[in-house]
This record gives sequence, structure tokens and C-alpha cells, in this order.
Amino acid sequence: MTKPSLRRLVLAICAPLAALGLNASANSDFPSKPVRIIVPYPAGGVVDSLARLIGNKMTAKYGQPVIVENKAGAGGGIGTDYVAKSPPDGYTLLMVSPSHAVAPLFQKSIHWDPVRDFRGIAGFGAIPNVIVVHPDVAARTLSEFLELSRTSAAPATYASSGIGTSSFLAGELLVQTTHVPLTHVPYKGQPEAIHDVIAGRVDMMPMSTSLALPQIRAGKLRPLAVTTQQRASALPDVPTVAEAAGLPNYDVATWLALLAPSKTPEPVLQALSDGVAEVIAQPDVKAKFQELAIEGQPLTGAEFDRYLEKEVGAWALVVRQAGIKPN
Repeated sequence: MTKPSLRRLVLAICAPLAALGLNASANSDFPSKPVRIIVPYPAGGVVDSLARLIGNKMTAKYGQPVIVENKAGAGGGIGTDYVAKSPPDGYTLLMVSPSHAVAPLFQKSIHWDPVRDFRGIAGFGAIPNVIVVHPDVAARTLSEFLELSRTSAAPATYASSGIGTSSFLAGELLVQTTHVPLTHVPYKGQPEAIHDVIAGRVDMMPMSTSLALPQIRAGKLRPLAVTTQQRASALPDVPTVAEAAGLPNYDVATWLALLAPSKTPEPVLQALSDGVAEVIAQPDVKAKFQELAIEGQPLTGAEFDRYLEKEVGAWALVVRQAGIKPN
């Protein structure tokens, strides 16, 4: 073997070993400065609460501040765009919910892709939505509410926390599957929408169980049905939409996940994924998940990436059938 050939052979063997060494170093050194979790929605919602829970626990674990920043607007598009354009080094992360999967379907100004431009760190499970009405609404079941809207002079109104959010998707899917006219009233976030439902200015809202529970217990809202395939453990006596309205394929939940820009190095993604997995296994975090009404099994980053692809495809079909065009 000639010397140049031998040199190339040595380099070919050593290069992967060197890369492994660098990866191990990157894994062990991360994080070496503060990490930010961007919440693309207003403070006070479930996504924000989860981000702060995870951020506080990761701060304790890493010995580095993990700071939550709210960058709301454009149905989550502003904060998401910010993270998509951030350096892919693991120091700027994104907490997401279902609007992440559909935002590009509604806004021409969005140039990021929910699948292509992000990588999963962890999926946290999902919060069932519950369809609630103001107590003055003359319907005690979902079937009665739909019939009321079908026969009334003016369609009933339903609130959402914004175009493309889980509450909007739940309402739009209900309209499509029942062919009952409902007038959509969008808000900038769940807290504002809930306020107007409680005040009686809007008839109905599919909202996160965790936010609805205190209002239901206080008698300020009446639950009609949960939007998931299974009943919610927090509301075991409330039927599913499938049960209440005879819609076996109806299924909408507020899933939650933590993402990073797509070009983030694998060792950093793995370090974050391992760190989050340790955090959500803690007994007090599990108890907080129960308090937030988060159900289902956590997903690894790779598992969530596959789940997200399916969500994007399913909701793209719903949006097309609704005839909704991006603004």
C-alpha cells in the first residue's frame, strides 16, 4: 500500500472516531449558558403553564437558567418564526400545541414548515378539550345544542383562542361533521375567550379541560362533551362527542410538545430529550400533569416527529374541505 493510500485509510478510520469524541463532548458540556423556551402564545394559558413547569425543573437540573419568553401573535406564527430563524444550538426552544401543525395553512406570511424546520425533543401527551356552554344556554346535551343551532334564526356562536388553535379545529370539525351552522368568534388566547363565554357574550367553546374545570366546578360553565375518543379522567361523567352526537371518528385534543430548530446537532437534541425525560418522570411533575389534565404517554422526540407528520396531513384535509384560504 502506498503512503498516500495508507494516509487516506487512517483518516477514514479516525474521522468517525473524532466525531464521536466531539459529540460526546457536546453532549456533556450542554448547556453552558441560559436556555430559552419560547411560548408563541400569551401568558396564562396551558402551553405557558407547562413551559414554566418544565423550565423551572430544567433550571434545577442543569444549573443554568431556563427562561420562558412569550412571543405571541399571528396564531403562534410570530414566536414560531423567531425560533425557526434562531441558531440551531439548543439554546432557543419552542413549546407548541396543535396550531403549530396548521398555521401555514392559514397565513401566507408564514414561511416555516412545521415538520421540515423543527425537530422534536419531547411530546408531553394531550389535554382533552371539553365543549362548554354558558349556563343560560337552553341545552343540557351536545345533541340539544346542535339542534338548537340548527333550528334557531341565528346560528349559535363558538369561541376559539385563535384561527388554527385546537379550540378552533374542534369547532370547525364539529361544523363539518354535523353540517350544523356555527359562527366562529376568534380571540387572541384562551383566557380572553373564556372570559366572554362566562359573561354570556359567546354561546359555546371547546376549551382545554384544565382551564374549564374550575369554571365548571364553580357553576359558571356547563360541560356538554369532551372532544377526544376517550372520556377525560378529570370529567368521567361527561360523554365524548362520539357518544353524545354519534360521531365515531371525531377526535381533537390539545397536544403539547417541545421542539428545537431542525439543524440542532443530534448530541444536543439527545441531551435535551434525556433531560426532559428525567424531569417528567419526577413524582411532583406527574402530579402537576394530572392537575393540568394532561393525559396519555409522553413521546420521544422521534416519536413526536412522526405523530406531527400525521397531524399535519389530517388537518390539511379538514382545512381544504372547509374552503379556508390562507390570508
